[in-house]
Amino acid sequence: MLSIKDIQWAQILKQNHYHPSPLDWSDQVIYFLLTDRFSNGQEDGYKDAAGTVVQGTAQMFSPADAGNAVRTQTDVQAWESAGTQWLGGTLKGITSKLGYLKRLGITTLWISPVLRQRPGVDDYHGYGVQNFLHIDPHFGTDQDFKDLVTEAHQAGLFVILDVILNHSADVFQYDTVDQSGGFFEPPWTGAAYPVRGWRDPTGAATLPFPGRVNPPEAESAVWPQELQDEGVFTCKGKINNWDAVPETTEGDFEGLKDIHQGTGDVSGYSPSEAMRILTEAYEYWIAYADLDGFRVDTVKHMDHGATRFFTSEIHEFAQTIGKDSFFLVGEITGDRGYAIKTRDETGLDAALGLADVQGLLADTAKGWANPRDYFDLFRNSAQVDKATHTWFRSHVVTNVDDHDLVRMGRDHKARYAADDIGRALELSVLAMNATTLGIPCIYYGSEQRFNGSFPTPVNTSPNDSYKADRYIRETMFASGFGSFQSRDRHFFDESAETYRQLAAVLDVRKNELALRRGRQFLRPISEDGAAFWYPDRIGQGRMTSIVAWSRILSNREVVCALNTDLATPRTAWVTVDSRLHSAGSKFLYAYSTDAGQQGMEVAAEARNGLAISVTVPPSGFVILTP
Repeated sequence: MLSIKDIQWAQILKQNHYHPSPLDWSDQVIYFLLTDRFSNGQEDGYKDAAGTVVQGTAQMFSPADAGNAVRTQTDVQAWESAGTQWLGGTLKGITSKLGYLKRLGITTLWISPVLRQRPGVDDYHGYGVQNFLHIDPHFGTDQDFKDLVTEAHQAGLFVILDVILNHSADVFQYDTVDQSGGFFEPPWTGAAYPVRGWRDPTGAATLPFPGRVNPPEAESAVWPQELQDEGVFTCKGKINNWDAVPETTEGDFEGLKDIHQGTGDVSGYSPSEAMRILTEAYEYWIAYADLDGFRVDTVKHMDHGATRFFTSEIHEFAQTIGKDSFFLVGEITGDRGYAIKTRDETGLDAALGLADVQGLLADTAKGWANPRDYFDLFRNSAQVDKATHTWFRSHVVTNVDDHDLVRMGRDHKARYAADDIGRALELSVLAMNATTLGIPCIYYGSEQRFNGSFPTPVNTSPNDSYKADRYIRETMFASGFGSFQSRDRHFFDESAETYRQLAAVLDVRKNELALRRGRQFLRPISEDGAAFWYPDRIGQGRMTSIVAWSRILSNREVVCALNTDLATPRTAWVTVDSRLHSAGSKFLYAYSTDAGQQGMEVAAEARNGLAISVTVPPSGFVILTP
C-alpha cells in the first residue's frame, strides 16, 4: 500500500475476530524488546512454547564465553561496530520465544517499532519510519507480524507496539551548505529552512520537495503518499536545547524529520492532516494485527493537543472492535509532576520514562538512595489530587533499565548489572519493581543479568562517550554483539539463576491480588524489637540494610523485603498493620531467594504495635503472606 486510501477497511474488519483487552492493566507484567536484538530463531537448546528443547545452529552462552569478542583491539573495534548495525532479529524469532517469555511470567510484550525504515541506513532500532503502512523487511513481512500477535494471544499474552507520531525517518535533505560545500543538518532557530529534495533509494536528494513522488517509488521519500504533500514537515532543523519550547516540539531529532502536528491550545487544538493520516495508519495496524496497545514515542516532543487527538481517536476506534481497554502509554521523559500533568491533559492511560521513579528504584535496591525517597514518590501530594496513592497503580509503567536510559545522560550509560553490586542485586531490583506500585516492565536480557556497558579495553577514542546507547542494546541471540562482550552465543537459558528466581517472584505476584493492586507502605524496622526506624542511607557510603514494605488490598497484607548487604543475611522486626492482624497471626514465606526458607512461618508479636521477624538472605528478596 502506498496511500492511506488503499486500506481495505471492510475486508480487514470482516476477517478478524478481535482479542479482548485485559480487565485491569495493573495485573500485567510487560517485557520490552528491541526486535533486531532479540531473536533470529536459530538458537540451539532453547525450549519452545510446549517446553520441547529445540535444535538449532547457535550455541547457548556459558560463563567461559564472556569476553570472547574483545580479546584484541581489532576485536573490540569489530564488536563496537556491530553494535551500530542491523544484526538480524526477526518477528519470527520473537514468535519462537513466546514459551520462554510465558514461563518467565511475562503477560504483555512491548515490541519496538517494526515499520519500514529508510533503506540503506542502520536504523535497526526502528524509530526512523519511512513507510507507515508496511513492516520493515529486516524484521519480516506484514503476515509475520500478524502471526506473532495471533500466537501471543493463543499463549495468553498481550502485545503493545511502539509507535512514532512526532517524526519520520531522514526522508529529505536541507539545502544548507557549509564552507566546504557539503550539506549539513541546520540547527533550530524558529524559522523554516529551504529543502533540496526528497531522498531517493541511494539517499541522494534528487526528487522534488514538496510533492508526490511520481512515478511511485516505495524506497524514496516517505509513505503513505499523503505525507509527501506541502506542510507535512516543519523543516526547522535539529533540536539543540531539548527542554526549550517550541524548539523541542518543532525541531528534528538529529536527522529524523519533525512532522507538523497541528495548531492551537489543548482545548481548541486543530490537528494537521498529517496527524490524521498517521492516526489512521496506526488504526490500520490495530485492525490488521489485533494489537492490544501502543507505547507512544517522544510524547514530550509533541503538542499536548496532538497527543489528546491521537488518544481520543485510537480509544474510540478500539472500542468499535471490542477493545474497551486499549492501552496507550506515553514516553513522558521528565519528572513525576510533568508526567502526571501530561497524562491528565492528553488522555493517555499511563506514563513511562519518569526519571525520578526509575532512578530512585535502581538506587534504592543498590543501597545508594534513601528508601523513603522512592516510596514517597507514590504518596499523596499536591501533584496527585487523589484520595489514595493508587493513582500510580495502573497509570505508571515502571522499569529499571531501558534502551535509552535518558536519566544517565549521554556520556556513560550502563545496565543495572554493569557493576558487581548491580550483578549481585539484579534479582532484588527486578523483584522490587514487580512488587511495588506501577505496572512493571522488564527490559530484555535483564533476566539473564546482561551487563550492558563499555567493553574492556575502554574508551579508545574521544567519541566513545557518544557510543553509550549501543552498549545497552546487546543481542539475546548469537551475533557479533552479545552481552558480556561476547559473540556467537545466545542467552535463552531458563536455568539461569535470575530467570528462575524472577519467574518464582512473578508467580507469587500472579496469585496475590494485593501485589498487583494494593496500596503500599514502607515499613519501619528494628534489630532489637524495641527501637524502630525507617532504613536510611547516612553519609556518602552505601546503605546495607533490610528494606521492607507492605502491599495492602482491603483486609489482606503482603510483606516484601530485600537485603542490600551482599555478604550477610540480615534479620529485622518489620512493622505490620495491627488493625488487620493480632499477636500470634502467622505469616508464611511464600518466596525467598533461599529455597530453604519457603514455607516457613513467623508469628506477629506486639512490637511497635505489631511486627514480624523477617530474615533476608544476602543480596536476597522475600515475600511473606498471611
